[in-house]
Amino acid sequence: MARAAEIGLVLYPGVQMAAVLGMTDLFRSAMELGRKKGRAGPLLTVSHWRLEDGVPVRVDAESDAASRPCVLVLPPALGDPIRREEAAPFAAWLRECHAGGIQLASICAGAFLLGETGLLAGRTITTNWVIAETFERRFPDVTVDTDRLLADDGDIVTAGGVMAWVDLGLKLIDRFLGPTIMLEIARQFVIDPPGREQRYYSTFSPRLLHGDAAILKVQHFLQASEAREIGLDLLAAQAGLEERTFLRRFRKATGLTTTDYCQRLRVAKAQEHLQFTTRSVDRVALDVGYNDPGAFRKVFARIVGLTPGEYRKRFRS
Repeated sequence: MARAAEIGLVLYPGVQMAAVLGMTDLFRSAMELGRKKGRAGPLLTVSHWRLEDGVPVRVDAESDAASRPCVLVLPPALGDPIRREEAAPFAAWLRECHAGGIQLASICAGAFLLGETGLLAGRTITTNWVIAETFERRFPDVTVDTDRLLADDGDIVTAGGVMAWVDLGLKLIDRFLGPTIMLEIARQFVIDPPGREQRYYSTFSPRLLHGDAAILKVQHFLQASEAREIGLDLLAAQAGLEERTFLRRFRKATGLTTTDYCQRLRVAKAQEHLQFTTRSVDRVALDVGYNDPGAFRKVFARIVGLTPGEYRKRFRS
């Protein structure tokens, strides 16, 4: 009989046990379904791992203690991201596992522990948009794309927000047990199959910790004016900078052009109106500064990934 593929969940300081237990249930349900269907080939098993005096120890496992996991997953964390000194022994172990061919994956703030391995340098990853700026400051050699729910490099997979463990779990079930079992498990757990994007759920969270006081002043001005006054001469004057210098420093500080930044501020306001009011889409477009509702719809869909109508249908309170 072929050996089961083992997925290991890492228990590190501050780990969210709700996610650990949820993924455990998801994988064990998929394993049981695979057995019932008489699936040929390796099945799936799940284990928990912690460090005891710097030594990795497998706990709560159904697999052979002599086996090696195929994947080690770093679940989300509660509270502040793990500190460097707490992460160091885990990082050394994870680097060794990766070098031995074990795939690594993180969810939400689990990316901070993964970042401490140094294995993310030069890569594009995803995490929760709320902590993205903090992550970028701690790991400046890593690119963060919070629009994506999953970023898959093959050897390393990162997932976005706290509940993205569901999406990562389904991806791993698909990988080891196939799409038929994955889709049936998604139906049993009443969760969306793969295909959604994190940007459906996020709202614009601008970078504010960049340390450029002149650009921060402009950001506060745009927030207060709801990005209605966006002439380059006015913004440069607010910053007290020559226009070309302002544009260069604004892009460096925020990661966006002034046009894209203002569009995202307006779309974030539109998301609020669509969710909490009954105003028509055309009225919302006018309220956030778009005289052309068609142009508003195009910008909204580009940034959010849904049309205004689709967004309202999914998220209206």
